Amino acid sequence: MATAFERFRKFFGVESDGLRHDHALYDDGSFVEDEPHVKDALLALVPTPGGILRYFKSLFPFLNWIFHYNFKWLLGDVIAGVTVGFIVVPQGMAYALLAKLTPEYGLYTSFIGFTLYWAFATSKDITIGTVAVMSTIVGNVVIRVQEAHPDQFSAADIARCLSLICGAVILFLGLIGAGFIVEFIPLVAIASFMTGSAFSIAVGQVPALLGIRGVNTRNSAYLVVIDTLKALPNAKLDAAVGLTALFALYFYRWFCNFMSRKQPQKQKMWFFISTLRMAIIIVLYIFISWLINRGVTDHTKAKIRILGTVPSGFQVTGPPPIDTKILSAIAPDIPTSIIVLLIEHIAISKSFGRINNYIIDPSQELVALGFTNLFGPFLGGYPATGSFSRTAIKSKAGVRTPLAGIFTAVIVILALYALTAVFFFIPMAGLSALIIHAVLDLISPPREIYKFWTTSPLEWVIFWAGVFVSIFTNIENGIYVTMAASAAILLFRIAKSPGRILGKVTIKTAPRDSARGTSGVSQDALSEKTRLAFLDVARGDLSNPEANIQSPYPGVIVYRFGEGLNYVNSGRHLDKLIIYIQSVTRRTQVDKFQSLGDRPWNDPGPRRGQAAYTDEILARPTLRAVILDFSAVDALDVTAAQALIDLRTSMNKYADPDVVEFHFAGVANAWARRALVASGFGADSQSTINAGASDEKAGIFEPLIGVAEAGVAGSTTQGPSKSKEVDVEAAAATTDKSVNSEITPVDARGAPRRFVPIYGVNRPYFHVDVETALDSVLRSLDRRGSDYSGRE
Repeated sequence: MATAFERFRKFFGVESDGLRHDHALYDDGSFVEDEPHVKDALLALVPTPGGILRYFKSLFPFLNWIFHYNFKWLLGDVIAGVTVGFIVVPQGMAYALLAKLTPEYGLYTSFIGFTLYWAFATSKDITIGTVAVMSTIVGNVVIRVQEAHPDQFSAADIARCLSLICGAVILFLGLIGAGFIVEFIPLVAIASFMTGSAFSIAVGQVPALLGIRGVNTRNSAYLVVIDTLKALPNAKLDAAVGLTALFALYFYRWFCNFMSRKQPQKQKMWFFISTLRMAIIIVLYIFISWLINRGVTDHTKAKIRILGTVPSGFQVTGPPPIDTKILSAIAPDIPTSIIVLLIEHIAISKSFGRINNYIIDPSQELVALGFTNLFGPFLGGYPATGSFSRTAIKSKAGVRTPLAGIFTAVIVILALYALTAVFFFIPMAGLSALIIHAVLDLISPPREIYKFWTTSPLEWVIFWAGVFVSIFTNIENGIYVTMAASAAILLFRIAKSPGRILGKVTIKTAPRDSARGTSGVSQDALSEKTRLAFLDVARGDLSNPEANIQSPYPGVIVYRFGEGLNYVNSGRHLDKLIIYIQSVTRRTQVDKFQSLGDRPWNDPGPRRGQAAYTDEILARPTLRAVILDFSAVDALDVTAAQALIDLRTSMNKYADPDVVEFHFAGVANAWARRALVASGFGADSQSTINAGASDEKAGIFEPLIGVAEAGVAGSTTQGPSKSKEVDVEAAAATTDKSVNSEITPVDARGAPRRFVPIYGVNRPYFHVDVETALDSVLRSLDRRGSDYSGRE
């Protein structure tokens, strides 16, 4: 009997000696699908001279815009850069104290970040420098290493070596294009980590805010709260400075926001005034501290705790003193440090990219972040990453390009060389107020937490679990808990992915002329456009209970995989499918087993004296075809492929002596198609895909091949598509006017229309969608007629 390929060629009029257009609608039916080859895939990975050049050029994104730089961009960058500079100077010194370093290291780190990042950046908004959370992590590392190795390593050497190692690892990940790994860190984990960290940092600053000494602020946050409450009677004059400074910061911001709403025409002005609040408040309290401590030259003898001497210029140059001893000492903290660096930087850059309508390259951002942390220690820098507060201010200030960081670096340089004498009188309580004011903005607001609950209650639980672990143990444990829980949920969802048994419904829609509104649209107009849709028969999609979801056809089962088909969930999917098939169909041979002893143990049948099958079972149809919707399946591993083979074997035994057709819809990945073909599916002859089937049985299968209107090779059409998917056999054999009306011999311009097969004619059991697959099954059943033993 002729194969589908031969019938296709005959229908198209394609002879061995060339093309012959016997049918006006079609030509060239010779498209044969080829399989992807491992050799070609490996050759595609071999770099070419042009590819190498593009790769190295991609490492310096500034080359794409620097030659277009203009005065307007310069003005925006200067304003934004200077604005951030006024913020980063006090913040940098305050965060260095969190890292158990002297204040100047915060300025060194900030300068390096702003100087190096711009050349490698794909985000114009983000600012790399000192941040509260990373500084706290560094401080924890310093304390732990110095306790384990007393008098061996200085705090600066530990922090610089940690930055060097983290930078090298992150740079390597960026250079090999491994930026996708950041996608494994979900939003809920980031929000939980930031909230728990912000709370822990804030309560850790309260003792310094009140001038209380003797409280171990590196304990768990709940212990810090308890110890602080016990020590409240020991509060000093610093409390007056710290509390008023904290109040002044919040009142300043509230007043600027209030005036911005009252004077919308001056909104930009009030924004810039608001961004200067940290610098203005610090300057004000430097003056107050100077009045209180006038004449003091030794900061230890001041009436309130002050910052003390800050060295001028760069006092640290050259590589950090790295050796095996210090490497082994900091090794346990490297994973946590890298995760924190990635979480803050990538989350912030992607967020502001979406806000400002540009796309970042995660791998390139890793290059920028790694390069900054790798070379920062040579000038005294410690681990640095993106800052949320400074990035938000920089974005609102109207930054135009990443070059704005250079102007911020200029402000930092001026502070290092010209203002260090003024820094002597900065009150420590004022710096604590500044830190608390900055980190409290990182706490997730109630509306966002409520959104977690409405979106995914399980992730809402993970959020709070991470927060509580951070508060009652430490920040590092909070990171690991949220990431591990999120990964566990992901694996659970994959393993328990819910497949759907689909039924068909008829969808009626108004024609395009009447689609603007339902008013005035007649029932006749609504009936002009109809199509089939496929919904979950169990109505797990919350579809209207009154919607009439019907079986696609007696004995035809449509199954849609959810979240892929792989070795983790293939058994669950196919077990569910087999159970359902056996619950809605019957064996083809109801008297297959002559005696009770012949029946298998797992299908013992009725007791003696009872009918072998009830009337309800006998009324069921026999199994005829299975349609598998692969639209959610992008790859097929060996275990999943074997599961499909086992399914086919089981169902053929169940339907014996008939052979069950297996059709696949929406198999978009070429390697998944190759895996199916290698497993005996999708081939031109059912004798190939059904092991053991006789030639007579194989010959009754004549699957239909979907075609679409041809266009220019390799091109895609934007906008509404004019192509129509039709069926070769339908066009050739049917006389139904509704079908013929879809296949017109000429297009709108009067030119002959040409149709080509969508998929290879040697893969007739692969279809574009479920509707096409079902149509192929139904027409195949029609052709079987009375010759098919399972047909009723």
